[in-house]
Amino acid sequence: MSAPLLLIEDLHVEADGAPILRGVTLEVGTGEVHTLMGPNGSGKSTLANALLANPAYTVTGGRIVFRDEDVTACSTDERAARGMFLGFQHPEEIPGVSVLNFLRQALAVRKGIPDLSVLEVRMDLMAWTARLGMDERFQERYLNEGFSGGERKRNEILQMALMQPDLAILDETDSGLDIDALREVARGIGIVRESRPDLGVLLITHYQRILEHLAPDRVHVLVDGRIVAVGGPELAARVETEGFDAFREAAAR
Repeated sequence: MSAPLLLIEDLHVEADGAPILRGVTLEVGTGEVHTLMGPNGSGKSTLANALLANPAYTVTGGRIVFRDEDVTACSTDERAARGMFLGFQHPEEIPGVSVLNFLRQALAVRKGIPDLSVLEVRMDLMAWTARLGMDERFQERYLNEGFSGGERKRNEILQMALMQPDLAILDETDSGLDIDALREVARGIGIVRESRPDLGVLLITHYQRILEHLAPDRVHVLVDGRIVAVGGPELAARVETEGFDAFREAAAR
């Protein structure tokens, strides 16, 4: 049996000295979509930040293994270069830096080519904005400056397409989106997956609604820093019906 694309093993993480994750174990296989669900404060975004080595979060136990390599001690750039991608819950504005220039810098790290051609990146961007149904002038706008919520999330999908990661960690991609924007973002994820069928996805969310457009292989429920339930898509439907309190009570028994 081949090793999983991502293995999170007994992971403990703290922030400002306070423990948040309390022994999380989770696997994502090549080409699989896994959904992590949980209430506010359960540790979902902490896990996303720990996976991309945000220095504000300290791993105090366990390990992160990516493509059969222990990357627990690797920096953010090192993990990105190996093929890990994080789509942020609240993508930040970077005034004065265009989408094109930002992606050129990110791709230079990903590909290990410091002098990556602007023309090469521009051509790839034009191709992908067309595939995703986006205006090609989007690439000249300053990163996330004046973007709507839907534009910010679609820009994250555009970045994912250009970066060609092996693993995408999407932190509450559906946050703040209306029905139409949610459908477009889910469609974009589907288009990227069609072009990269081996892409593994860890989708972090509160709600089931994005799963109506992006069917997961496995669903994990995180409560109080621990995985308390694992199952198929039916588990997400159960969360929608029963809420998270039912899982918190079951875990406490």
